[in-house]
Amino acid sequence: MKTDNLAVVLVEPQGPLNIGSVCRAMMNFGFSNLRIVNPCKDFNGLEAKKMALSALPLLENAMVVDTLEEALKDCHLAFGTTRRFGKYRQDFLPPEDFGETVASQGDDIRCALVMGREDHGLYTSELELCQHFVTIPTESAYASMNLSHATGICLYEISKALGKTIALKTGSKPPATGEDLSSMYAHMQKTLCDIDFLNPQNPEHILRTFRRIFGRAGLDKREVAIIQGLMGRIDWTESERRKSLETE
Repeated sequence: MKTDNLAVVLVEPQGPLNIGSVCRAMMNFGFSNLRIVNPCKDFNGLEAKKMALSALPLLENAMVVDTLEEALKDCHLAFGTTRRFGKYRQDFLPPEDFGETVASQGDDIRCALVMGREDHGLYTSELELCQHFVTIPTESAYASMNLSHATGICLYEISKALGKTIALKTGSKPPATGEDLSSMYAHMQKTLCDIDFLNPQNPEHILRTFRRIFGRAGLDKREVAIIQGLMGRIDWTESERRKSLETE
């Protein structure tokens, strides 16, 4: 894995001090690809610069975008950090397994470590854009960690794991990007609502299960194309069915 292929994505960070500290943690372990989603007003102000110190170029060159979907557009694997456990969230990776998994990816695979807000973390809709979840075991009395500290732990584990092998999936075909998956899920939602498989009032109730299944599978571009083709065939069949009903 090339360290440039690991993007650290901060979602709506609320404190410039934390942003500067994340830059330092990234430079400590040799990472430089920082992406910030809808940051606070003074995210690159004096406080952030003071904390960044020699890592100031990371702050100055950070990609700033409006949405997490935009930040993950070119990424093949996204790892969302969370302390929330529920029936739609399974197979959590502890930091060491996360580090080994990322370190084992090929030089053409782009990964993202997605860090949430200091107070509320990542929302469910944002976690749904990630294929895998990472959680850092902490004491239940105070489970939440400082943003830069949590980032540092995750990056340390990648750095330590470089050279080991524990790939999620191996193969010769290029993996799907975040943009590929977003398009596929949007198509699935429309198609499955049209045939009344999903409840239009709450389509995510079932769609989340598909996201988890496909997330664990690690789809490549060809597999996404096949699923898109299946949805297209269902669209055509449903269209023909409705035409026949209209002529009866």
